Amino acid sequence: MDAALAKINERLKIAQIGVSVEQINNRLFLRATLPPKPNSTKTKPYQQRIALGIYASREGFKRAEAEARLLGGLIACKNFQWESYLKIPAVESGVEPIENLIQRFEKFYFDTRDRNHQSETTWTIDYWRVFQKLPQNEILNPQNILKAVTATPPDTKTRKRTCMALSALARFAQVEVNLNPYKGKYSPRLVTPRDLPTDTTIAKVFYEIESQAWRWVYGMLATYGLRNHEVFRLDFRAIARGNYIVSVNDNSKTGPRQVWPCYPEWFEEFDLQEVILPKVDFNQSNAAIGHVVTSWFHRHSIFAPYNLRHCWAIRTLEFGLDISLAAQQMGHSAKVHSELYHHWISQQHHQRAFELMANKSDRPQVPRVLGHEKVVKSFD
Repeated sequence: MDAALAKINERLKIAQIGVSVEQINNRLFLRATLPPKPNSTKTKPYQQRIALGIYASREGFKRAEAEARLLGGLIACKNFQWESYLKIPAVESGVEPIENLIQRFEKFYFDTRDRNHQSETTWTIDYWRVFQKLPQNEILNPQNILKAVTATPPDTKTRKRTCMALSALARFAQVEVNLNPYKGKYSPRLVTPRDLPTDTTIAKVFYEIESQAWRWVYGMLATYGLRNHEVFRLDFRAIARGNYIVSVNDNSKTGPRQVWPCYPEWFEEFDLQEVILPKVDFNQSNAAIGHVVTSWFHRHSIFAPYNLRHCWAIRTLEFGLDISLAAQQMGHSAKVHSELYHHWISQQHHQRAFELMANKSDRPQVPRVLGHEKVVKSFD
């Protein structure tokens, strides 16, 4: 079959037809530079396939060559029209461009879950951005999937996310490929700890911010350890009434939850009850709003806003907050909390936690053996 196909394409090339015949699985297709399909967003001709709906047999090859010559003639005479070639849906023929496949997968994705800020952010970051690394006009196959995967740095979050997204797309398209060996050993615990600002520095920067609205945003991030976009997904009325326990609403990344201030004094010191919001479009996705916050911090030479979230997490240890409670308030599991933040904890933090634990008046007391009592000093 391969030899027969090669001879056909050689004859078409010699005749300068400008069309080739391709075999995908057991079906035949024409490939040529064609104008955009109706309703396409493209404006210039580009390489595309036409499904013939015929099998790769001896008779099928004869017909495919004849169809190629007919198509070449229509192109040369500028009489080609898509309407004559769109009768056989590409999906029914077992093939479609990756661009179309992604559109079908997106529809399936949102047919199986609520479409809200959370799911749209997940779709954009975890799936759509990965899918754009694929050749949009080609057919999805193990080769172009592996090429996209191996183009990412190994043992990184990007590699792990790419494998996850492309595995899902491959299952959807019924393309057999095993990406497990390529996932690597990425773990948040392997990420190099950041040089976090001290709490004194955090407070100092707050007073250096001139914009009242962005100073409020900064104060909320510092006091509650929120994600960037979550500052705009709060119960503002409750805060304005003086409720220092903030409620993150349903549109957040991980659903509704409550968060307590750490330090509680900052709620009054930063005047957070006076809710003043910058002009940000609340209808944007979580990712878009998060980017607005990050960009503003960067333009004003302030450390990354996520550093305030990391500082809040470590501060809860110094306050003695149970790890499971801290994890719930941050909106993730205790396992993720441990992986993300345990490597940030310095000896100083361990010592402070030990002192708080050892000097609690209600902690269990060491057993006393009669006749061997000694004076026990404080661990301060």
